Amino acid sequence: MTQPLTIEGLVGDRKRRRRERRVKSLFVLAGLVSIAISVAIVVSLAGEAWSFLSQVELSELFTVGWFPRRGLFDIPTLLIATTIIAGIGMIVAIPLGLGTASYLAEYATPRARRWLKPTIEVLAGIPSVVLGFWALTFISPEVVSRIFTSAKPFTMMAAGLGVGVLITPLVATVSEDAMRSVPRELREASYGLGADRATTVRRVVFPAALSGIVASMILALSRAIGETMIVFMAAGAVGGALRTWDPLDPGQTMTAAIASLATGSDQVAGEGLAFQSLFFVGLLLFLITLALNSVSNRFVRKYREQY
Repeated sequence: MTQPLTIEGLVGDRKRRRRERRVKSLFVLAGLVSIAISVAIVVSLAGEAWSFLSQVELSELFTVGWFPRRGLFDIPTLLIATTIIAGIGMIVAIPLGLGTASYLAEYATPRARRWLKPTIEVLAGIPSVVLGFWALTFISPEVVSRIFTSAKPFTMMAAGLGVGVLITPLVATVSEDAMRSVPRELREASYGLGADRATTVRRVVFPAALSGIVASMILALSRAIGETMIVFMAAGAVGGALRTWDPLDPGQTMTAAIASLATGSDQVAGEGLAFQSLFFVGLLLFLITLALNSVSNRFVRKYREQY
């Protein structure tokens, strides 16, 4: 004979409810700690950045180059080098990443996918310092110098190619997940209309997975902008950099500028406003990354396809 249904029975076991409340409190605490850490980072960056801006002359932010120990804080030098290296990296990563994602999602057999996808994910886990050393010892002398005979030993081109190799797995894995989430029925409908596999991928799968693909590109761009060790090792210009648009010249990105000055020695502070300039560059880097993430989230919300 079944027991009658009561309100107490619907409430559930008290021990389980207490356990669920403890777990919920733990998760809320973890979220609040994360928010507090983020706020503390932003506040510390903003405070030192304001200290820098309040003491520096505006003309010193637009000079011939970035030499903070000499009182030259040319921000366009860092922005130009960051843009060039990240752009070269995206030129490498987008075709390679999308090609890999297309093969894994549409052409590879289940057995090949089981072998290839973990291999690509392992490539994403290679430390950037290893890729930086590889860019310095192989890409620069064996690729860049052979193609461009006028290239210097340290170039933004070599650093950009190394960054491209670094972010290719990111584009590939995220895009492949987005493409595999497209319903099979759309592919079958395309085949039923007489389209071949290549046309189906180009005209059906890509548009349906567009939000995820674009999100992977923006995520890879943020990773390229924030990369440090590859550009620090392969792009040269450790002590400073002149403003240049030539990718065959040495250059210094925002992250490399911070790394080259804050090397862990007792000379980090330097003279004048060199130390405070690092916080200003860090705040710029934070704002750029925040803007990219905001654009990515808005694009995904606007163009996401729900099936």
